Amino acid sequence: MKPLSYRATGVDIDAGEDAVRRIAPLARASARPEVLAGVGGFAAFVSVPSRYHEPVMVSSTDGVGSKLKVAFLANRHDTVGIDLVAMGVNDVLVHGAEPLYFLDYIGTARLDPARVETIVKGIVAGCRLAGCALVGGETAELPDLYAPGEYDLAGFAVGIVERSRIVDGSRVRPGDVVLGLASSGLHSNGYTLVRRIVFDMMKLGVDALLPGTGRTVADELLTPTRIYAKPVLALLERAEVHAMAHVTGGGLPGNLPRVLPDGCRARISRTAWTPPPVFATLQRAGQVAEAEMFRVFNMGIGYVIVLPPKDADLATGVLRDAGESVLRLGEVVAGERGVEVVA
Repeated sequence: MKPLSYRATGVDIDAGEDAVRRIAPLARASARPEVLAGVGGFAAFVSVPSRYHEPVMVSSTDGVGSKLKVAFLANRHDTVGIDLVAMGVNDVLVHGAEPLYFLDYIGTARLDPARVETIVKGIVAGCRLAGCALVGGETAELPDLYAPGEYDLAGFAVGIVERSRIVDGSRVRPGDVVLGLASSGLHSNGYTLVRRIVFDMMKLGVDALLPGTGRTVADELLTPTRIYAKPVLALLERAEVHAMAHVTGGGLPGNLPRVLPDGCRARISRTAWTPPPVFATLQRAGQVAEAEMFRVFNMGIGYVIVLPPKDADLATGVLRDAGESVLRLGEVVAGERGVEVVA
C-alpha cells in the first residue's frame, strides 16, 4: 500500500509556507514603529507608544459573515479584508482608542496562496486606512470543515487609549447632539437577508444590475465597510465627545443605546437623511417592514457621535474636512434609555 501523506488527505504544507512568504512583505507595509516582531514567529511583539502615560488596551474580535458568500459567487476577494479590519477597528474606536495592531485568521477548504495573498492585500489596505499594523495571523487548511472554494475570516483588533480619555457614554446628558457619519452602503451586516432577497426573490446574478442603484449586484454588495478611525481620532483632539457607536447588526436601535446612560434617550429624525438607494430596493423587493429595516441594517449611518451642542458645529467641520459626510440626526432627551425614530 502506498504510504499516506498529509497532502493526500487534502492539506498542503507547502502551500501554507508559500502563503506565509506572500503575506510577510504585505504586512510590513502596514508596520508601525511600535512593532518589534510580526509575521513569521510564534507570536507578535508590540510596545506601547511612549506618549501614553496610563495606557488602557482596548480589544475586539469579529468576522465578515455571510457577505463572504457574495465574494465566492463573484470570485472577488480583494475587499473583504477591508471589511474584516473595519468591523474590529471601528469597535475599539467607539471608546476613543487608537487602533494599534491587528491579527487575522483565514480558514479554508484548500489553501490557495494567490487567493490568500489577495485577501491579505485587502486586510493591509484596511490596516493602513485605520493606521494600525498587521502583526500576524493564522491560516488553516481544513478540507473536512469548509465547502470547496470557500473560506472564513476572523479578525482581532487591539487599540490603546489614555485611561482619562476613555469614551464610555457616562457623560451623555439630555440636550446633547447626535451626529451620524454616512456608511458606504450595507457594510457587513444583514447579508443573510440580503442574499435571500437578491438571489432567491429577485433572481439576480452577481453581474446583473441591481435596480435603483446603477451598479451591479457584486459592486454594490461587495462595497467595503467604511473605516472611521483617522477622522474620529482627529475629532477627539479638537472636541468634547460624550459617546460614540458603531452601527452594525441591530442598526441604530440596537447599537446606540449601548452607550447611553440610564435616563437618556436618543430622538432621531427620520427626515435628517436619505438612505442610499440599495436599502429602498431591498425593502421593496423583500416587502420588509420599515422597523425591521432599521433593526437589521445601518440604513446609511455607519457611525454615531454624541457631543454637547457647543461642539456640534466644530465637529461637523472637522469631520467634513477629513472627508466624512456628516448628518445631524437628532438629540438626546430625558427618558427611558433607547432610540426613537420620529418623522
